[in-house]
Amino acid sequence: MTEEDRAELRRLKAEAVEELQGMWGDFRGKYRFALEDTDPRLLEYVETVVNDPEGHNLYELLKIRRFFSLLGKYRWNRKKVVNFFRFYEMLKFSGSARRQRYKLTPVQCFQFASIFGFENGHGNRLVRTAYIFVPRKFSKTTSAAALAVHDLLFGDNNAQAYVGANSYAQAKICFDEIRAIVRAIDPAEKSFRVNREKITFRGNGRDSMVACLSANAKTQDGLNASLVIMDEYAQARNTAGKNGADLKNVLTTSMGARREPLTVVITTASDVIEGAFYNELQGVMRVLRGEVESDTMFADLFMPDVDDDEGDARTWAKVQPHMGVTVQPDFYANEWASAQLSAENMLAFRTKLLNVFCINESKTWLPLEKARELCSGFDIDGVKGRPDCAVAFDLSVRDDFSAVSYTLYSRETKRFYCHTDYYFPEGALEGHYNEKLYRQWHSEGHLRYCEGAKIDVKQIAGDIIERSKLLNIIRIGYDAYKAQELVNILATLGGRQQLQAYSQTYGSFNLPVESFEMLAFDNPPKITLNSNPINIFCMTNAVIDEDRMENKKPMKASPSRKIDGVITMLMTLGLLYSFER
Repeated sequence: MTEEDRAELRRLKAEAVEELQGMWGDFRGKYRFALEDTDPRLLEYVETVVNDPEGHNLYELLKIRRFFSLLGKYRWNRKKVVNFFRFYEMLKFSGSARRQRYKLTPVQCFQFASIFGFENGHGNRLVRTAYIFVPRKFSKTTSAAALAVHDLLFGDNNAQAYVGANSYAQAKICFDEIRAIVRAIDPAEKSFRVNREKITFRGNGRDSMVACLSANAKTQDGLNASLVIMDEYAQARNTAGKNGADLKNVLTTSMGARREPLTVVITTASDVIEGAFYNELQGVMRVLRGEVESDTMFADLFMPDVDDDEGDARTWAKVQPHMGVTVQPDFYANEWASAQLSAENMLAFRTKLLNVFCINESKTWLPLEKARELCSGFDIDGVKGRPDCAVAFDLSVRDDFSAVSYTLYSRETKRFYCHTDYYFPEGALEGHYNEKLYRQWHSEGHLRYCEGAKIDVKQIAGDIIERSKLLNIIRIGYDAYKAQELVNILATLGGRQQLQAYSQTYGSFNLPVESFEMLAFDNPPKITLNSNPINIFCMTNAVIDEDRMENKKPMKASPSRKIDGVITMLMTLGLLYSFER
């Protein structure tokens, strides 16, 4: 995305906020019939978004602006909305302990009201296509299941509802929820016939059905779909043969005889940016921005705004409207911590929890030859004159090694020099997946053992103090979430003024990453590391990942590939570049 694109999205949001807040008093009075007179939760939701625009994304605001525009053009059927709300809240859905009824949340009320409330000039439902684009754990399955059961019971007498997905397993998740709802309604199956992939209802002159289909299903001619639900459609690829896009087209093109056909796409983002849904989503956004007119479409899109920090709890609350409802308050924080472990984990966090389309573009940071060239024999014990030095440490409690880096700059040679010490608790070595390698490193003097089964922070503190006799340590950086005991020891031993928490965000690592690249790839290189094979191990394990703001940070290619020495080395560079004399 270019800076011009970002600026345009900022402008659109500011414009939407100004319009909604400026007209809110008029809208609330004029459209009372569609808000609190229909259900107070509709007013609650709209009012919350209008009064807190920073807590909601651009497309939420545009959705509400469009809602008021449609109210000025079409008839509002309050009865249909209220009836669906009552119907939903009578159903029993799966829960953590048992099947139970749930009250619709304000955002769900808005979604269903927008689908069922508007009528065209013929008295039929206006909305024919709905996109619910939300992160995982929003309750997509219950929403889809309720729509299918409603069509089965109250749609056309010969209603045909289909639940489709790119895989059979995904389609079955939603369909099994529908089966469970139906069985709770009619345990004896007097009116329903329920099997593995199809539910039929015969009674009161009805002959309706719900069926489960996947991309690999052999769809037959003669379909007459009234409702199509595409679950996790973002996974559908544009490839030859059967896929989710093919299935959706087969189903939607069979709806021509229906007076009120409805296609509902309920999905979370993915890494399939060449897929059908990604392209559809661009068109949906244009409709919400007012660039294309399509009154028969409803869309609810939850994603970050262009300037949102992906590690900020306020961003998480913005993209996940059910935070604290269907999602535990600490879930995102825990998943964000897990995302720091590897580029793969970060990709999953961005697509499934931030609801952002992206692909894993991370690449190995340094080739083996370059890593070996940089580790060319710097001997920290031979340093003279107590030069200024920055120190940083990254601790593992017991499951792997810890790293402490010392970096200094020589005005004589105009080069940086970095030495890293590595520590491992000897008691945790037996059975470790890298046991043989770590024993070899220790025997060669590259890996220091700590006694016991966990890292000895007193030993590390003692080594830092000992090195301070040769070096003028001006800063000691650390990750504030992992180092309190060692920080306390160093503060007690006289290092309080030097200690400085180093943020682990992408923004904090961007400068040292780019600086290191310039130093490493200069000819000759302007940075030298001690000749420890663990340095090479860490550097060749690292891949460079970029956040949405194009800030760079090294990540593990996978959780088992350690990069601690890279992290501490970069922290020391960051500390040196930011040090004010």
